[in-house]
Amino acid sequence: MKIARVTLSDRATAGVYADTSGPEIERIAAQFFAEPLEWTRVLLPDDRAALEAALRHLADEAQCPLILTTGGTGPAPRDITPEATRAVLEKELPGFGEIMRLRSHEKAKTAILSRATAGVRGRSLIINLPGRPRAIGECLPLLVPAIAEALDHIAGFRPALHPPPA
Repeated sequence: MKIARVTLSDRATAGVYADTSGPEIERIAAQFFAEPLEWTRVLLPDDRAALEAALRHLADEAQCPLILTTGGTGPAPRDITPEATRAVLEKELPGFGEIMRLRSHEKAKTAILSRATAGVRGRSLIINLPGRPRAIGECLPLLVPAIAEALDHIAGFRPALHPPPA
């Protein structure tokens, strides 16, 4: 299954520090998806036009059924991920962001500041994930059943999942 992960970070793009969120997405996804995963990795500064172009390319040309972004979902002036995502979506699926905020709020009361969203473009599911690796580990597992169901509806296949631990 083709999956794109897009990290939004001015500092990681500039080499100030390494992108740790993108690799965490891959680590978590490998625990849940039983099929071989083919990754497309994109690292961008917090730039709306660049993200919109990347999302369009990944959905329309690269035809990635699943596109996961990380970073840029907060209230800071450079946080543009939800706006860029909404600009390219055909259908918004706000439940993804709602469940992440609800679960994250149990651990960090500031989680309500997240503006993460998700939706469909063509045959691709695009989901905004948090920018911190720990938050990705808390949120992404919650979404896996809905991701599999959504891909069945929009891309015409249901990815195989590992059975849940006993």
